Amino acid sequence: MEKNEPVVTIESLDQEGRGIAHHEGKVIFIEGALIGERVTYASYRKKSSFENAVATKILKTSFTRVQPQCVHFDLCGGCSIQHLEVRAQVAAKQRILEDNLQRIGKVKPETILAPIYGEAWGYRQRARLSVRHVLKKGKTLVGFHEKRSSFIADMQHCEILPPKIAKLLPLLSQLNEQLSIRDQLPQIEVAVGEHVDVLVLRIMQALSPADEALIKQFADTHQVQFWTQTKGPETVKPFYPLDAPALTYSMPEFGIEMPYAPTEFTQVNSTMNRLMVSRALRLLAPQPQERIADFFCGLGNFTLPIARSGAQVLGIEGSAALVKRAAQNAAHNGLSGNTKFEVMNLFEMDEKALVGKGRFDKWLVDPPRDGAVELVKAITPEIAPQRIVYVSCNPATLARDADVLVNVQGYAIKAAGVMNMFPQTSHVESIAVFDRVPA
Repeated sequence: MEKNEPVVTIESLDQEGRGIAHHEGKVIFIEGALIGERVTYASYRKKSSFENAVATKILKTSFTRVQPQCVHFDLCGGCSIQHLEVRAQVAAKQRILEDNLQRIGKVKPETILAPIYGEAWGYRQRARLSVRHVLKKGKTLVGFHEKRSSFIADMQHCEILPPKIAKLLPLLSQLNEQLSIRDQLPQIEVAVGEHVDVLVLRIMQALSPADEALIKQFADTHQVQFWTQTKGPETVKPFYPLDAPALTYSMPEFGIEMPYAPTEFTQVNSTMNRLMVSRALRLLAPQPQERIADFFCGLGNFTLPIARSGAQVLGIEGSAALVKRAAQNAAHNGLSGNTKFEVMNLFEMDEKALVGKGRFDKWLVDPPRDGAVELVKAITPEIAPQRIVYVSCNPATLARDADVLVNVQGYAIKAAGVMNMFPQTSHVESIAVFDRVPA
């Protein structure tokens, strides 16, 4: 230990998976440190009230510490908590959820739901890989960015991607080296479906005939389908092979198959998505006679399972493209008769607009990270649903919205819990149930 090198004890973990300690009146956020550990650290950002740092030595080791499975963990920014045992990861996420609800929302769930687990490795079926030819290295790098950097990590493998896709990383690097547009291909988007694996090439320049031949040979050899994207999402189109199976995921419990385009939003973890939808539907308990709203419905991930119950469902989403896809998926599954979809900016919801939709018996709300505060603020007594199931990818905005629902709108938070959608990362996916309290 260097002379005067600070030694601290880690008190808790923050939402980025960093250890939290205090030293000389400052809060120190330390990457690579776990609760209960005594560590030394090196700061890379210093402010008047806090510092961001990296653990340099572990003087006392937590019993929850494990050896990271990925050899690139110390460099790659794709994962943040591989050094924490997976059950402990989920426990930490549960504490973060409860802390946010109490501290930000000033609420406490009546019941803490048992966490939902899936596979800890090889689960990420959606990914955006950066591509860059690096002169100093004399090769193309394909992968995620380094920690706290715009540089691409020099990866030969990835433990959270499906094994087939992970093995392609160095081969995609070699492919790019042979292309005439080597410096005009900044990104490859991965979408692993049930019957096809799609790689979307973001190309800034047209492919030459030689490029096309190389890409087709790669597709045939490794049994993948390539798509291309020249500008925005509307330019995404299949390239080769054109007779590949459709890109889909399914929810067998509800007899539903969901076709989608590789750049359309779907959950990265299809196994966990099935478990999440099943839990949400059990909590929502839709009945045939009910009218139910699915806010931020996307391509119908919750709408169609709800509709399968016989309820009348209105899906509302801000993206016209996703609403079109949701309607197509409803027809594909024979559910057009009891579903309807509308385009609406839910971040600008107000009482007049919400009242105009009429009263619903129940809501399913699944917003992006920004949450749904304008939506929950717009609830009025005459149109307040009896139950709201809220699926969240950000515990802070869930807590903020829970404050409005419980302390302003007269709901009780009946239950809440986490779902480990993104193992090895600090991302917290959660679900909460709110019931209207009788006046």
